[in-house]
Amino acid sequence: MGGSGVASLTEDRRPTTEDRRLQTDIPPLRLRQLNRKPIDTEGDFVLYWMTAFRRTRYNFALERAVEHAKALDKPLVVFEALRAGYRWASDRFHHFVIQGMADNQRRLDSKPVLYYPYLEPKPDAGKGLLAELSKRSCVVVGDDFPSFFLPRMIEAATRQIPVSFELVDSNGILPLRAADKVYLRAVDFRRFLQKTLEPHLEEVPKANPLARIKLPKLKALPSSITKTWPAADVAKLAGDPAPLERFPIDHEVGVTDTKGGERAARRALRRFLDSRLDRYADERNQPEEEVTSGLSPYLHWGHISAHQVFEELMDWDDWTPDRLARKATGSRSGWWGASENVEAFLDEFITWRELGYNMAWQRDDYTRYASLPEWARDTIELHSEDKRAYSYSLKRFESSETHDELWNAAQRQLVEDGVIHNYLRMLWGKKIYEWSPNAKKAIAVMIELNNKYGLDGRNPNSYSGIFWVLGRYDRAWGPERPIFGKLRYMSSENTARKLRVGEYLERYGVES
Repeated sequence: MGGSGVASLTEDRRPTTEDRRLQTDIPPLRLRQLNRKPIDTEGDFVLYWMTAFRRTRYNFALERAVEHAKALDKPLVVFEALRAGYRWASDRFHHFVIQGMADNQRRLDSKPVLYYPYLEPKPDAGKGLLAELSKRSCVVVGDDFPSFFLPRMIEAATRQIPVSFELVDSNGILPLRAADKVYLRAVDFRRFLQKTLEPHLEEVPKANPLARIKLPKLKALPSSITKTWPAADVAKLAGDPAPLERFPIDHEVGVTDTKGGERAARRALRRFLDSRLDRYADERNQPEEEVTSGLSPYLHWGHISAHQVFEELMDWDDWTPDRLARKATGSRSGWWGASENVEAFLDEFITWRELGYNMAWQRDDYTRYASLPEWARDTIELHSEDKRAYSYSLKRFESSETHDELWNAAQRQLVEDGVIHNYLRMLWGKKIYEWSPNAKKAIAVMIELNNKYGLDGRNPNSYSGIFWVLGRYDRAWGPERPIFGKLRYMSSENTARKLRVGEYLERYGVES
């Protein structure tokens, strides 16, 4: 079991002497040993390989690395890299991530930590760098993220690291491995959360794991490393994206007005709490109202922690754990004992977000047609020969060249802003299925467009949204319809009647 492909390496591992003497505050379910190598007490430093939780606050992985450095009285090196050769690499994603790297550098430079940012100038230019760093390390700590290319990258790295290599899960409120089965319906996962989540609410990463730490600080990495793989000037690139032209990435997918990094993430959270949350339950589906949190890009790239969001949200509501209901019903509201707006947000933020992570770490096929529930595949195949009134190519979808004004507007928002309004994202997907020759081609189109343009794409939660279109986490609906069969049906006409879309169409309804 395990989408990472390395879970078997962690089974029946006997702790070494070094493991036994290191006390940890990290919840055991969040900590995985990836190899059987010992901690090298003679190493030069502790290495934290930051890949998914790209932040300095509320980060179990950074906290674990600090624990090692303090126990060994060794310097701490935080290594954050950005590859050039991954699929969909673009100016948009590079700039967003680099802005976060600049935040990390600004903060870590004032601490007894050596921060090492590296940007690949071309695909595979960074090959060998992690191996060189780990050869000089006492122990390597990494991020346990279950999606995109990261699990394969971690699996490959495990074979290269000659010292103890640990992964730490700092993804969500529920540890990934707290649920050892895939939940196929939100109501069942919600009921499971209501039965098991309470003790995990007390397991919170330190808000500032670097506060008042005293460590020897490494002045510099060996020149044999930095000459071959020079540190990037992330501060300069964060302010001006023009130099990104020299990187072999997609320059047609341009930067957006949404800034990346911890500081921008915290501002987005404060904006949501101060001016949006009190309208969330009633108006979150309205495209013309700015009441959604806007946090999904920051959660995806690890610029903010789910724990920080949860803590500040519940402080806003003056909530305490004694308000939790004692009975698990699976209901979307009532269990938390919080206000209506907070309950509505928590169902999206915890139930639906972490439902996607629940599948991603346990099923390697979560991005493929075969992962759909049997009833959905049955009804799709029964209607596979139904005639489509419209059929569009990927190019026409991408260029917003359909007959549907509202759909075109949603696609333009994705291309221009890197997001689609939450409710319209569902309509966007339903229409792609209706106007594609078959379900597999529709999946390919949705994945390509979402992952190419979406700041929050390539994430378990975004794959949940794509596959929900075709029945994942849903149920059979009636009456049975052409093309959709028993899949939930949505139309632009009904959406326009239910929601206020005039201003939205004015903003995104014509070519910019």
